[in-house]
Amino acid sequence: MNTIRIDTNEQDIISNVVYEDLQIGQTASQVRTLTNTDIQAFATVSGDVNPAHLDAEYAEHTLFHGVIAHGMWGGALISTILGTRLPGPGTIYLEQNLHFVKPARIGDTLTVSVTVVSKEDEKKHVTLDCEILNQKGDRVVYGNALVIAPTEKVSRPRAHLPTMTMFDLGERQRSLLDSVKNLPAIRCAVVHPCDADSLQGAVDAAKQGLIIPILIAPAEKLAAVASAAHIDISGFQLIDVAHSHAAAEMAAGMAASGQVEALMKGSLHTDELMHAVVECTALRTKRRLSHVYHLDVPMYHKLLLLTDAALNIYPTLTDKADILQNVINLAHALNIPEPKVALLSAVETVNPKINSTIDAAALCKMVERKQITGAIVDGPLAFDNAISARAAQIKGIVSAVSGDVDILMVPDLESGNMLGKQFEYLAGAATCGVVVGAKVPIALTSRADGPSSRVASAALIKLLAYAYRKTAP
Repeated sequence: MNTIRIDTNEQDIISNVVYEDLQIGQTASQVRTLTNTDIQAFATVSGDVNPAHLDAEYAEHTLFHGVIAHGMWGGALISTILGTRLPGPGTIYLEQNLHFVKPARIGDTLTVSVTVVSKEDEKKHVTLDCEILNQKGDRVVYGNALVIAPTEKVSRPRAHLPTMTMFDLGERQRSLLDSVKNLPAIRCAVVHPCDADSLQGAVDAAKQGLIIPILIAPAEKLAAVASAAHIDISGFQLIDVAHSHAAAEMAAGMAASGQVEALMKGSLHTDELMHAVVECTALRTKRRLSHVYHLDVPMYHKLLLLTDAALNIYPTLTDKADILQNVINLAHALNIPEPKVALLSAVETVNPKINSTIDAAALCKMVERKQITGAIVDGPLAFDNAISARAAQIKGIVSAVSGDVDILMVPDLESGNMLGKQFEYLAGAATCGVVVGAKVPIALTSRADGPSSRVASAALIKLLAYAYRKTAP
């Protein structure tokens, strides 16, 4: 995430210079340092996505040997002076002649100047020399502009512009996919993918080398879905079963016997799949199963994990200890060696009337006594204290977690489910999810999830399958 402020540090009032007051040789200038965010913002607004400006690998092999600014970004800087400084508000742009001499590179400090060189009284035309110099004094751009100068004095408050933030939506999900792209695909039972999204997600995951899908569903129903959605499943193994319950039982049995290394939920209800997993004792471990959301939240500076928002409705303290260790282990697999965990509640102080604060305090003590390992854990913390270091500071909270949290652990499923969906639908988060605590990872996607979320979940279970291989007896 990169942020730039469009407003300037100049005066609060914008005034112009009317035609009769303009003098030959009169000049105005401003200084601007080029950032990568400037380039991205200009490309976003203009639609000019020439790789010379945005693709460092490509740009390295061009004449300029590196990323450069768009030429017309310099033109825009000149326009800024003409419209706000000299002549200023009321100016009408007629012509602009520019010569591009040297590239502007990220980090260059550019001095942009315009100078009055001639006036035409009849039409109030003014010609100005325009020049951009870099920090070395080298010309980057030069030319001249022809404008109609204002004849009435204008003095207006400078418009307040919002902060513009550039998001690379889905960047962390792409990083997840990149982290497993060189690993061979794993065999995965796709359980009852009898709608277009779940089937397409499995096929897309296979095309990206994440899974080798074994489709378990009523053959006739699956064929009808594939035909209606124009999805080719001819290259995949299909196991014909009578209904979704049978599909879940078959998938759990195949995972228990080692025929597959992961499970992926299709269009059946979560309860159906998880009941089959829980009933299959060979799939269980000593810890309780729990769900983790993998969240790429644009406004947050790094990946967030959220648990548990799908399985454990009102977990006990013992359940929460398992849920916490499960998500810590997932963070380790994601190459977060010592994740920072916030144990969420409505308040940040221990209150006997709020059970979640008591549980949070107990979990922190369990971490201190090494009953739970591998993370920095703090709680209870309200959501604002967990996400914002400033909010914590205002409340006098000293915490290594506040403002830099990796994992949000909620007190119950209701709060977790609402929080996860708020991240997705209000904060624009790219999401995927996984069930941990069994002997194989389980991609537990929502029926509302699109194929991209299902592909990301496939990457997550692939990552975990390889992690589980290392710890298998």
